[in-house]
Amino acid sequence: MPAAALTPIAPGAARQGPRNMDGFRADRHETQEGGRTVFTEPGRVIVVDPSGQSFIRHDEDERFRYGARDIRTERVGNENRTIVIRPDGSQIITVVGADGQLLRRIRRDQQGREIVIIDNSYRDPGAVGGYYVDLPPPVISIPYDHYIVDADVAPPDLIYDTMEAPPVERIARRYSLDEIRYSPSVRQLMPSIDLNTINFETGSWEIPPDQAARLQSIADGLNRAIQRNPREVFLIEGHTDAVGNPVDNLSLSDRRAQSAAELLTSQFGVPAENLTSQGYGAQYLKEQTDGPSRINRRVTVRRITPLLNGGTASLPPPPPGTVPPR
Repeated sequence: MPAAALTPIAPGAARQGPRNMDGFRADRHETQEGGRTVFTEPGRVIVVDPSGQSFIRHDEDERFRYGARDIRTERVGNENRTIVIRPDGSQIITVVGADGQLLRRIRRDQQGREIVIIDNSYRDPGAVGGYYVDLPPPVISIPYDHYIVDADVAPPDLIYDTMEAPPVERIARRYSLDEIRYSPSVRQLMPSIDLNTINFETGSWEIPPDQAARLQSIADGLNRAIQRNPREVFLIEGHTDAVGNPVDNLSLSDRRAQSAAELLTSQFGVPAENLTSQGYGAQYLKEQTDGPSRINRRVTVRRITPLLNGGTASLPPPPPGTVPPR
């Protein structure tokens, strides 16, 4: 599955524009590129293949820009770097290649010490083709309610244990972030936590204030896991039910996932750089129905660190060319 280019979002754009789908439809543009249908809307590109498969891409840096003290961009060789400087002086450095694809995400603290959160520059020799990986379904040898955990009934210890749980099967190799995003059979190697108790208004991705507290147990588990290992990476997935336009649902789910990630950071202090988000629309229904379904309108949290690392305990040291401390 090939990548789609994104128009960079200007600093400070995170909170601009409409906050519901009605406001975006008028700004959505449709084009044909190489047999694929490409929908471009503010902050998002949606690609639909002739087979009907679709995916969405967005500017991940948008979450880091909000509340930043300063933002710098620089070019080093063929790499573009965005450096977000936070009020406390720490920095988040996003390194992308000439094709716009993420290579590395780095946290630099006030003393100049760096941790590579995501090293996406490596391509495993076992990787073939684009970003879609087809694996056989994993054999689930743990209780199913520990493999897909419902946050509304799970005790806090189970939520935390799931965020620390190993893969359900041996991981054969390292996977790129895009391979993880766009390959359900890769993601299924890791247990997940479903949060389907947040009630979004129809067509909106705003999380009402009275719903925000329902993220408390998730945030506590995330913060505890990241404190234990600052290199942990968690994928926040957005899903919708099957009601409505598929393109709208894909955009809506992606924005809901981002809203949940933003709230986890702004209200509960979860480091933004340890989160990544992706929307899937109605592609992976939990309840097989074409009608309205609260179960299908959910946000899922999944630890993906072992997938990025190939199952190893820690990330490799920063690769050559990493920004030096200064």
